[in-house]
Amino acid sequence: MRFRPCIDLHNGQVKQIVGSTLNSCNPVIENYISPNSAAYYAQLYKKSGLTGGHIIKLGPGNDEEALNALNAYPGGLQLGGGVTRENATSFLEAGASHVIVTSYVFREGAINWLNLEYLETEVGKERLVLDLSCRKKDGSYYVVTDKWQNFTEFEITESNLNMLADHCDEFLVHAADVEGKCNGIEQDLVSMLAGWANIPVTYAGGVASFNDLEIIRRTGRGKVDVTIGSALDIFGGYLPYDEVVTFCSE
Repeated sequence: MRFRPCIDLHNGQVKQIVGSTLNSCNPVIENYISPNSAAYYAQLYKKSGLTGGHIIKLGPGNDEEALNALNAYPGGLQLGGGVTRENATSFLEAGASHVIVTSYVFREGAINWLNLEYLETEVGKERLVLDLSCRKKDGSYYVVTDKWQNFTEFEITESNLNMLADHCDEFLVHAADVEGKCNGIEQDLVSMLAGWANIPVTYAGGVASFNDLEIIRRTGRGKVDVTIGSALDIFGGYLPYDEVVTFCSE
C-alpha cells in the first residue's frame, strides 16, 4: 500500500474541506486553511520520496498555485480539476505526471466516450487518471460529478472498472459521502476496489486513524493505495505525517 499525498486548492489556497459541501447553495465547510503554499507541500512530498500524489483544483482561481507546485516537484504529482482535451497537454508540459479527469468524461449522467477518446489520443492512456469519485445510492456506488452533487448512471462494478481500465493508467476514487469528515472509511468500497481493479487505484475519504490504514491495507490486499487529507497534522489534524509515511511503506 502506497501513501499518495494530496494538495487541495480552493480559491488560491491550500485547504482541507468537506467535499460534499462544494456547491453554490451552502457555505463550504473548511476543515483547514494552510498558511503554506502549494509549492511548500510539493517540496515536502519530494523530500519524503513520495510519488503519485495529486493536486486537485477545486474551482477557479487555482492555476497559479497549481503550476507553482508542479514546478517545485516536476514529474512527482498528478493534476486534476477542470482538465479538458484543450488544456491537458499544457499541464503535462508544466510538470504533471498525469492528468486526472471526471467531469470532462462523465457528462449529463453518462460516459462521453468521444471525450474519453479525445483525451486518450491527446495525452496517452499511460498519463491519464480517471477520478471515479462516488456516493452510495440504493446499496450501490455511483460516480458523481459537478462538485459531487449529481449522480451519474455509472455504477462502480467489476465490469465497468475493467472496461475503463483499458483507457487509463490509474483510478482515483473519493468516497464522497465521508470525504473530509474524519469519521472512518467506506470499508466495503475498499474491498470492492481491491477485488476488481486491475490497474493502480487510490482510495480517499474518511481516514481518521492508523486502524483505518490497517483496514485499508488488509482489506485492500496491498492493491489499494491511500490518500489522507484533514486527519494529517500537516493539515491541522492529529495523524503525524512522518508516521503515516513510514506506516504505509512498511
